[in-house]
Amino acid sequence: MSRQVDHDARRRHIAAAVWRLAASGGLEDATIRRVAAEAGVPARQLQYYFGTREDLLLGALELLNRDGAAEAQGRVAALGPEATPRDILRSVLLEFLPLDESRRQRHLVYIAYFVRFMADEAIRDRIRDTPPELENLIALLLPEGRKDEADFLLAGTNGLQGQVLLGQLSAERAVELIDRQLDRLFTPTQ
Repeated sequence: MSRQVDHDARRRHIAAAVWRLAASGGLEDATIRRVAAEAGVPARQLQYYFGTREDLLLGALELLNRDGAAEAQGRVAALGPEATPRDILRSVLLEFLPLDESRRQRHLVYIAYFVRFMADEAIRDRIRDTPPELENLIALLLPEGRKDEADFLLAGTNGLQGQVLLGQLSAERAVELIDRQLDRLFTPTQ
C-alpha cells in the first residue's frame, strides 16, 4: 500500500527550517546542508521541492508572506462586520510590529531577507518588481486614498518595527504612535 505524501506540508516543513536558521543567524546560515539537517530530511529532498538554494530562499519567503497574510486576514476578520476602515488599517499596521512571538520571529526572518536583498542584486530585482499590494491596500483604506500617507505609514511602521525589536521602544509605545497617526488621518479637519 503506497503512502500519500503531502507535498505542501513537506515544503512548509522545509521552509520553517529556513526561517529558524534565518531568525537565529541570518540567511547565510541557510545553506542546503544546514537546512536539510535542521529539517531532518536529505538534501536531495530540498532540491526536489525547491531546486536551487536561491529557489529555496525565495520559496520560503513566499510561504512566509502567505502565512503573514493569512494571520493578518484572520485578525481583520475577527474585527467583525462593523469594523471601520480605521479599524482595519490599524489591524494591518499592527501586523508589522513584533507584538507576540509569532510576529517577532517573522520579522527577524524578514530582516535576514532584507540584508540578503541588499547584497544580491538579482534577488533584489525580483522582489522590487512585485506589485505594491500592501501600499495599495493602505491607500484604499485612507480617507481620499492618499498614496503619500500610505507610503509614510508603511515606512514609519517599518521603522517602529526595528525599534521594538532592538528594545529602543516598547511595543505599547509603538502601538500608541500608530494610533496617533491614525487619529490624525481619520479626524476631519476644521
